[in-house]
Amino acid sequence: MFISPTLPAPAERRDAERVVTALRAAGEQTRLRVLALLTEGELAVGEIAQVLGQSQPRVSRHMKLLTEAGLVERSPEGAWVFYRLPRAHATERHLADAALAMLDPSDPMLAADAERLEAIRVAREAAAAAYFERNAADWDRVRALHLPEADIDSAILAAAGAGPFDLMVDVGVGQGRMIQLFAERVRRAEGFDTSRQMLAIARASLADLKAKAAVRFGDAHAPPLEAGVADLVTIHQVLHFLSDPARAIARARAARLLKRGARLLIIDFAPHDLEFLREEHAHRRLGFSDADIADWCAAAGVGDLKITTLAPSGRDRLTVKIWAGDKV
Repeated sequence: MFISPTLPAPAERRDAERVVTALRAAGEQTRLRVLALLTEGELAVGEIAQVLGQSQPRVSRHMKLLTEAGLVERSPEGAWVFYRLPRAHATERHLADAALAMLDPSDPMLAADAERLEAIRVAREAAAAAYFERNAADWDRVRALHLPEADIDSAILAAAGAGPFDLMVDVGVGQGRMIQLFAERVRRAEGFDTSRQMLAIARASLADLKAKAAVRFGDAHAPPLEAGVADLVTIHQVLHFLSDPARAIARARAARLLKRGARLLIIDFAPHDLEFLREEHAHRRLGFSDADIADWCAAAGVGDLKITTLAPSGRDRLTVKIWAGDKV
């Protein structure tokens, strides 16, 4: 669960006062439990409170101390606030890792926290899956919130390159639109999704491509394919539904699917404040910054990131982003 610490380079080290502040912030049981939870990925303050069994105002005070000490990073997003451990190169991250490395992951309190966190994640994913089931038949109506599909499709094809691609893998295949879009550029295509109703729709929509297209049940966090098999991986409007998008990127790209030099395409939203998408459409994240996607790509071994921005005119519209990178 915990990462063995490595010492920061001398140029990254901080003055004694800052180090002492960080050590004091970490030297309290609740805050140490929080740091342990965040090794599993970013969490909203309400989720942390639920795991710890404490009130949200009390947890918010702990989070304020951890943030001021540099031991966690705070990311406000609409009505929610997400927290995560600092970037791996930060001195405070080394301090946090050093403290966590001294803990026994089998400690009953930490084990109970981990079980409650997993239960929250299961419930969250079930809610997203239920949303997909409810909306599978009118997915086109939901997509009407975005830019015209023709504009987005043209930009996606341009970002992917001419191909041809021997094997394309679509993470969160939905209705199969990405496979249809690339049908003339791929020799084989496979998609997977956690919604069986979506898979039924995808199979129907891809009936004319049976010779080259297949879909199956599978999770973005644990792709049902062997490592290093894909020439192109697409993650189209999926990340904003996931509890841990960074982990999904890592497993879907470098660690799991892409060949060396193969291309990853991520299509999702830029940061926005349309809170109703979270409340009514199960969006966990209200878009992603270029910096977050770049960090997650770099950690997963995908580089040379190129970014396409498709910004609509008018208010309360969604900007679509395309991030394209190659496995190094």
